[in-house]
Amino acid sequence: MADLAELEARIRHLEDIEAIKRLKHKYFRCLDSKLWDEMAECFAEDATTDYADGKLKFQGVEAIMRFLKEAMNRATLLTIHQAHHPEIELTSDTTAKGVWEFYDYLIDVQANASIRGAAFIHEEYVKQKGEWKIKSTGYTRIFEEVWDRGEAKSLNLTAARRFPWLE
Repeated sequence: MADLAELEARIRHLEDIEAIKRLKHKYFRCLDSKLWDEMAECFAEDATTDYADGKLKFQGVEAIMRFLKEAMNRATLLTIHQAHHPEIELTSDTTAKGVWEFYDYLIDVQANASIRGAAFIHEEYVKQKGEWKIKSTGYTRIFEEVWDRGEAKSLNLTAARRFPWLE
């Protein structure tokens, strides 16, 4: 039977993994909702990114957020990003790494085009002042497809979230 110290350590381990999962969910919620200040809280100050199979590399939360705002901050760009099946490993009391299956779908209303893709996200995390932050993130695509939405005659966008602050 486990003693109290062992049980406390196991609970702390599970709480840390759950906190990392919540961090990743917050990251995507903020990205799709275009909540940039809240999203910046997800990153360590010296975070790095390696998006799009290494084509989009950024160093530091300021550079990362500048890129995301420039790329995604349009009322005519609707997105959904999802991460599933996390494999999270605590590597110390304050560090961890993880792999996620990733799916994204983007609708560019202005260009009448869509992108859909899937990837594996590889991340490192660091616990700072009791909170988990993304230290590095990047993905390798499994597939990506792009199409002209105008070519599908029956395809109609029947609902879309408005972002009043972008209009």
